[in-house]
Amino acid sequence: MTNKIYTIGELAKELNITSRSIRFYEESGLLCPQRNGQNRVYSKKDKVRLNLILRGKRLGFSLAETKTLFALYDSHQNSQIQLEAMLTMTTEKRTQMLQQMEDIKALKNELDEVESRCKEELTLLQQGKIA
Repeated sequence: MTNKIYTIGELAKELNITSRSIRFYEESGLLCPQRNGQNRVYSKKDKVRLNLILRGKRLGFSLAETKTLFALYDSHQNSQIQLEAMLTMTTEKRTQMLQQMEDIKALKNELDEVESRCKEELTLLQQGKIA
């Protein structure tokens, strides 16, 4: 069985991201593709890592947090340490998300109130009840 390799363009197209994004993750130390002369050559492992980076991004993890998780994995520390770190991070993300949801709910209520007052005042203006 041969190991599948990807060019940066192939990987970008397959994951629906830009080559520039891949190079950014590489510059950030999250990806370390092999080189074939001047060309980057990505392995299946690189593709998996890139998928994990993108998933982390969707979940709200910073690149630094993703890098921390990769460092734990790459250090071959035991699974318990890795899982505990991941649980801590997910708990923190959930707390932040719940706070953001509360903030959005409060903002929505404020917008609803402003909208309602504007509509009432507009109606009064159109009826000539206020000048």
